[in-house]
Amino acid sequence: MQKIYPTYLRQHKNMETKIVHLSLPGLLSTDQTLALNLETRTMSLLSDGPKLIMEQQFSVNEMSVLAPILESFPHYCPYEVLLAHISSHTITPASIAHCHQRLQEAQNGGTWQQELRSIRRALSSLRSKLNYFDLEISNVRERGCSLTSLTLSPSSD
Repeated sequence: MQKIYPTYLRQHKNMETKIVHLSLPGLLSTDQTLALNLETRTMSLLSDGPKLIMEQQFSVNEMSVLAPILESFPHYCPYEVLLAHISSHTITPASIAHCHQRLQEAQNGGTWQQELRSIRRALSSLRSKLNYFDLEISNVRERGCSLTSLTLSPSSD
Protein backbone atom coordinates (compact mmCIF):
# COMPACT_ATOMS: atom_id res chain seq x y z
CA MET A 1 0.00 0.00 0.00
CA GLN A 2 1.30 3.46 -0.77
CA LYS A 3 2.29 5.90 1.96
CA ILE A 4 -0.55 8.31 2.74
CA TYR A 5 1.10 10.36 5.46
CA PRO A 6 2.46 12.90 6.42
CA THR A 7 1.44 14.67 3.18
CA TYR A 8 -2.09 15.24 4.47
CA LEU A 9 -0.78 17.46 7.25
CA ARG A 10 0.60 20.05 4.85
CA GLN A 11 -1.81 22.94 4.38
CA HIS A 12 -0.20 24.76 1.41
CA LYS A 13 -2.52 26.70 -0.90
CA ASN A 14 -0.55 25.60 -3.96
CA MET A 15 -0.61 21.92 -3.00
CA GLU A 16 -2.01 19.67 -5.70
CA THR A 17 -5.07 17.72 -4.55
CA LYS A 18 -3.98 14.24 -3.53
CA ILE A 19 -6.52 11.45 -3.60
CA VAL A 20 -5.54 7.96 -2.52
CA HIS A 21 -7.66 5.00 -3.64
CA LEU A 22 -7.78 1.97 -1.33
CA SER A 23 -9.43 -1.38 -2.02
CA LEU A 24 -8.98 -2.83 1.52
CA PRO A 25 -9.43 -6.54 0.71
CA GLY A 26 -11.51 -8.30 3.33
CA LEU A 27 -13.13 -5.06 4.53
CA LEU A 28 -14.89 -3.85 1.40
CA SER A 29 -16.73 -5.70 -1.34
CA THR A 30 -14.56 -6.35 -4.40
CA ASP A 31 -16.57 -3.73 -6.37
CA GLN A 32 -15.93 -0.99 -3.78
CA THR A 33 -13.05 1.44 -3.26
CA LEU A 34 -12.33 4.10 -0.67
CA ALA A 35 -11.15 7.43 -2.07
CA LEU A 36 -9.31 9.47 0.55
CA ASN A 37 -8.89 13.15 -0.36
CA LEU A 38 -6.02 14.22 1.85
CA GLU A 39 -6.41 17.93 1.13
CA THR A 40 -10.07 18.19 2.15
CA ARG A 41 -9.82 15.33 4.71
CA THR A 42 -12.74 13.60 2.98
CA MET A 43 -13.27 9.88 2.52
CA SER A 44 -15.68 8.57 -0.12
CA LEU A 45 -16.92 5.03 -0.66
CA LEU A 46 -17.22 4.33 -4.39
CA SER A 47 -18.66 1.35 -6.23
CA ASP A 48 -17.99 0.29 -9.81
CA GLY A 49 -19.22 2.84 -12.26
CA PRO A 50 -17.96 4.86 -10.33
CA LYS A 51 -20.90 5.57 -8.07
CA LEU A 52 -20.66 7.51 -4.80
CA ILE A 53 -22.16 5.47 -1.97
CA MET A 54 -21.04 7.41 1.11
CA GLU A 55 -18.85 10.37 1.98
CA GLN A 56 -17.61 11.82 5.27
CA GLN A 57 -15.30 14.69 6.18
CA PHE A 58 -12.86 14.32 9.06
CA SER A 59 -11.25 16.74 11.48
CA VAL A 60 -7.47 17.21 11.49
CA ASN A 61 -7.10 14.93 14.53
CA GLU A 62 -9.42 12.29 13.08
CA MET A 63 -7.38 12.27 9.86
CA SER A 64 -4.15 12.20 11.87
CA VAL A 65 -5.32 8.91 13.37
CA LEU A 66 -7.11 7.48 10.32
CA ALA A 67 -4.24 7.87 7.84
CA PRO A 68 -1.70 5.71 9.73
CA ILE A 69 -4.39 3.11 10.52
CA LEU A 70 -5.18 2.84 6.80
CA GLU A 71 -1.45 2.77 6.04
CA SER A 72 -0.97 -0.16 8.44
CA PHE A 73 -3.86 -2.22 7.05
CA PRO A 74 -4.18 -5.23 7.25
CA HIS A 75 -2.03 -5.04 10.40
CA TYR A 76 -2.59 -2.95 13.50
CA CYS A 77 -1.09 0.52 13.84
CA PRO A 78 1.03 0.89 17.01
CA TYR A 79 0.03 3.54 19.54
CA GLU A 80 3.42 5.24 19.24
CA VAL A 81 2.77 5.81 15.52
CA LEU A 82 -0.71 7.22 16.27
CA LEU A 83 0.70 9.46 19.00
CA ALA A 84 3.45 10.73 16.68
CA HIS A 85 0.88 11.60 14.01
CA ILE A 86 -1.46 13.40 16.36
CA SER A 87 1.27 15.34 18.20
CA SER A 88 3.71 16.27 15.41
CA HIS A 89 3.60 17.74 11.90
CA THR A 90 6.75 15.88 10.84
CA ILE A 91 6.77 12.13 11.24
CA THR A 92 10.19 10.51 11.38
CA PRO A 93 11.52 7.28 12.88
CA ALA A 94 12.99 9.46 15.66
CA SER A 95 9.61 11.06 16.48
CA ILE A 96 7.98 7.61 16.57
CA ALA A 97 10.78 6.31 18.83
CA HIS A 98 10.29 9.33 21.11
CA CYS A 99 6.55 8.56 21.35
CA HIS A 100 7.34 4.91 22.05
CA GLN A 101 9.55 6.01 24.95
CA ARG A 102 6.82 8.40 26.21
CA LEU A 103 4.33 5.53 26.23
CA GLN A 104 6.72 3.18 28.02
CA GLU A 105 7.31 5.82 30.70
CA ALA A 106 3.57 6.43 30.99
CA GLN A 107 2.90 2.73 31.37
CA ASN A 108 5.57 2.41 34.06
CA GLY A 109 4.36 5.58 35.80
CA GLY A 110 0.66 4.69 35.72
CA THR A 111 -0.27 7.53 33.35
CA TRP A 112 -1.01 5.40 30.26
CA GLN A 113 -4.62 6.57 29.91
CA GLN A 114 -3.67 10.24 30.22
CA GLU A 115 -0.94 9.86 27.58
CA LEU A 116 -3.44 8.32 25.14
CA ARG A 117 -6.22 10.85 25.82
CA SER A 118 -5.82 12.77 22.53
CA ILE A 119 -5.82 9.51 20.55
CA ARG A 120 -8.89 8.21 22.38
CA ARG A 121 -10.80 11.45 21.69
CA ALA A 122 -9.98 11.30 17.97
CA LEU A 123 -10.86 7.59 17.83
CA SER A 124 -14.20 8.19 19.54
CA SER A 125 -15.45 10.63 16.92
CA LEU A 126 -13.74 8.73 14.10
CA ARG A 127 -15.53 5.49 15.01
CA SER A 128 -18.98 7.00 14.57
CA LYS A 129 -18.04 8.34 11.12
CA LEU A 130 -16.49 5.04 10.02
CA ASN A 131 -19.65 3.17 11.02
CA TYR A 132 -21.37 4.75 8.00
CA PHE A 133 -18.83 2.87 5.85
CA ASP A 134 -19.48 -0.37 7.80
CA LEU A 135 -15.95 -0.06 9.17
CA GLU A 136 -14.77 -0.15 12.77
CA ILE A 137 -11.54 0.49 14.63
CA SER A 138 -10.56 -2.32 16.97
CA ASN A 139 -8.14 -1.86 19.84
CA VAL A 140 -5.22 -4.23 20.24
CA ARG A 141 -4.67 -4.08 24.00
CA GLU A 142 -1.73 -1.82 24.88
CA ARG A 143 -0.39 -2.13 21.32
CA GLY A 144 -2.50 -0.10 18.88
CA CYS A 145 -5.55 -0.09 16.61
CA SER A 146 -6.64 -1.88 13.46
CA LEU A 147 -9.36 -1.40 10.88
CA THR A 148 -12.08 -4.05 10.74
CA SER A 149 -15.39 -4.57 8.97
CA LEU A 150 -18.75 -4.41 10.69
CA THR A 151 -20.39 -6.59 8.04
CA LEU A 152 -17.90 -8.70 6.08
CA SER A 153 -16.16 -11.74 7.47
CA PRO A 154 -12.43 -12.01 6.63
CA SER A 155 -13.13 -14.63 3.92
CA SER A 156 -15.89 -12.64 2.18
CA ASP A 157 -15.47 -10.75 -1.10
